Amino acid sequence: MQVSLGNRGVSIPHLLSCPIELPFTTEQFLGVFRDYNRAIWPIQIVAFLLGLCAVGLTFRQTPWSNRTIGGVLAAFWGWVGAVYHLTFFREINSAAVLFGVLFVVQGLLFAYVGSVQNGLTFRARADLYGWVGGLFMAYALVIYPVIGAHLGHGYPQAPMFGVAPCPTTIFTFGLLLWTTGRVPGWLLVIPTLWALIGFTAALRLGIFEDIGLLVAGLLGAGLLLYGNHSDHGIRRSKASTGATA
Repeated sequence: MQVSLGNRGVSIPHLLSCPIELPFTTEQFLGVFRDYNRAIWPIQIVAFLLGLCAVGLTFRQTPWSNRTIGGVLAAFWGWVGAVYHLTFFREINSAAVLFGVLFVVQGLLFAYVGSVQNGLTFRARADLYGWVGGLFMAYALVIYPVIGAHLGHGYPQAPMFGVAPCPTTIFTFGLLLWTTGRVPGWLLVIPTLWALIGFTAALRLGIFEDIGLLVAGLLGAGLLLYGNHSDHGIRRSKASTGATA
């Protein structure tokens, strides 16, 4: 697969195996977040509250809880694609157009599978999947911004939860690990792809809190795919049959 970073096309293996040249500096990148966060305030607070709401609904099942969680994920991905990538990030990186389209598509997929079809069942769990998923969500909501502030790029020059791609992707993998049924493999393609691309670029920019992005992408996708194709996955699928519409 070829992904454009600026005016050059490079393959995913190349992205991961050697340094890449970005069409912008760290200062420009953080400057985009500064302008973006100031322009959309106080949407960051709304996004944070929606994230807490989504987590809370996994503990208290209602007839609309799963559809609502799917809608929250759809809103996050759609917003990041349409507003962050296509409106702000594209000012310094032409590849943001492609990224924006991918994020909007992922948002539509979550809206259809999670909200329209009610095809994802979310429940808090106390097994390996639950602990790993909970860690990912805590990282996205709390640990990620704390590390960023410690590294010198706190608010407003910070990727914020629910409105920036990397913490949103980490949170997404966390929530998906709290599903009790099978998660379609194709629903993981774009988040996993972004985990690879986003981490590689962020590492070059010194956004070291995005190390969690790579961990969430590889470990999260690996666990979900393993669960889909193992006896554990069958038990997860059976557990979801009691979900309400």
